[in-house]
Amino acid sequence: MQQNKTLSLLVTLLYALIGGWIFQLIHMPIPWLIGSMVFVLIGSKAVTRIRPYWPVQIRNTGMIIVGYTIGLSFTMETLQQISQQLPAMILLTVLLLLLAAFIAFIVSKLSGIPYPTLLMGSIPGGLSQMIPLAEETKGVDITVVTFLQVSRLMMIVFFVPLLIFSPLLGSSGHHPVHDAAKAAATFQGLSPHIFVFAIACTLCAILGNKVKMPTAFMLAPMIITIIINLSGYSGPQLPQLMLNISQVMLGTYIGLMLKPEALEHKVRFTILALLSGFLLIGGSMGMSYLLANIHHVPFITAFLSLSPGGMDQMALIAKEVNADLSIVVCYQLFRILFIFIAVPPLIRLAFKTVLKKQVAEAAGKRG
Repeated sequence: MQQNKTLSLLVTLLYALIGGWIFQLIHMPIPWLIGSMVFVLIGSKAVTRIRPYWPVQIRNTGMIIVGYTIGLSFTMETLQQISQQLPAMILLTVLLLLLAAFIAFIVSKLSGIPYPTLLMGSIPGGLSQMIPLAEETKGVDITVVTFLQVSRLMMIVFFVPLLIFSPLLGSSGHHPVHDAAKAAATFQGLSPHIFVFAIACTLCAILGNKVKMPTAFMLAPMIITIIINLSGYSGPQLPQLMLNISQVMLGTYIGLMLKPEALEHKVRFTILALLSGFLLIGGSMGMSYLLANIHHVPFITAFLSLSPGGMDQMALIAKEVNADLSIVVCYQLFRILFIFIAVPPLIRLAFKTVLKKQVAEAAGKRG
């Protein structure tokens, strides 16, 4: 069995590396994330003799790397700027969640799937947050929630970089400052300080996971890196190779999560899932213009701050395009925390409404 797992892991890694390499050759944005995701998804469906295998521990390691990278971007000036944007964070987060709830209502009417399930699948909280939350909520169809969350995430990971790098948003994809920073980061420059951060980030990630912190393997390393960094002990920037490796770790895991064969009425539901994803991305673009005008931040930063994806994926894209990483992460993090506070009562209210309607309909039929 161990040998089979090893073979499956190596084959899955081969798919991911081929995908990343090809997407880099054709100059796709964040190629190692998107390429590994796409090729692992295709390879896992095309080759049935070898089942793909990608341990969650590898994904978690990638998230620790991303968390450390995010933490390095925080300064005291950044935190002061973010505190000034708190009213906008609350307003835009509420608007985005209301839009998601409205889209879920429309899709529920078109598909006949219960509203609470679609609400859980439409809320832009990130896979690692929403799937466990769905598992804890009785009566929610986990398969539908997972498909909606994964399909939207794949759309975002694929289309958002294309939008960001397109002439439509005024980004050429070349950022001299960012490129210089990448060139300056070498493996020789990591030692010895990286070992302090590696140990601290890993221990905090494990502890955060034990106390059920949301997105613990990214959030806990990010927090401890910020604390150490602000204390005056600076961490080294990571070489581009390590960032590419973290992209493969995350992209491969995402690619394996989408299982359309488990759905009923696949074609119809896939169309509805794509429609809801496009509507949510379109709505977040509209709100991004509002944020850019209110706080005079670049539109790319505003768009990534409000994009309905996971914090880890948006952080990778933000770093790639040299957006303001700290603002992007703070908006994404605020939405995650807000969702954990606001969504469970909202789901319970939706269930009560659906149950009351079902009881009323049953009474009407008996009458």
